Amino acid sequence: LYCEDEAGRTTALTYWDLNCQANRLSHALTALGAQRGDRIAIVLPQRAETAIAHIACYQMGAVAMPLSILFGPEALEYRMRDSAAVVALVDETSLANLWPLRDRLPALKHVIGVGGARESATCDFDALLANASRRFVPVDTEASEPALLIYTSGTTGPPESALKAHSV
Repeated sequence: LYCEDEAGRTTALTYWDLNCQANRLSHALTALGAQRGDRIAIVLPQRAETAIAHIACYQMGAVAMPLSILFGPEALEYRMRDSAAVVALVDETSLANLWPLRDRLPALKHVIGVGGARESATCDFDALLANASRRFVPVDTEASEPALLIYTSGTTGPPESALKAHSV
């Protein structure tokens, strides 16, 4: 996976690198209290941390919930509240839209900032992974267990959730 960050720095990640980072994130999420079946909001653009977050969720039995970085506060609040997401991974843009809503999202326990996303109560992605083990034993999930939660656009009414299993 070839990546370029906001500052123009490039990196290349092998499958091994992705696996080790996902393992570290799975440990970090578990340490924050995330459990099997919990919804983890991934409000990130296309970047390495997005792929890492998906892998981490699937291997720990959590439910990945990708949300568009283009969503404004109202759209984010609806989906975050409806899903009862316990953790959100955000970049600078999505943090600015999510941060004012935190008090209205009782299930949301932690916000993890990626890249330059910083607030006083935000967990730093790199710091969380720094000391976590690169080895993680994936949970034994059934093909029918929830893995992914997506939402319809909501153009003809309120957005509807669509829960997808690991088999998808």
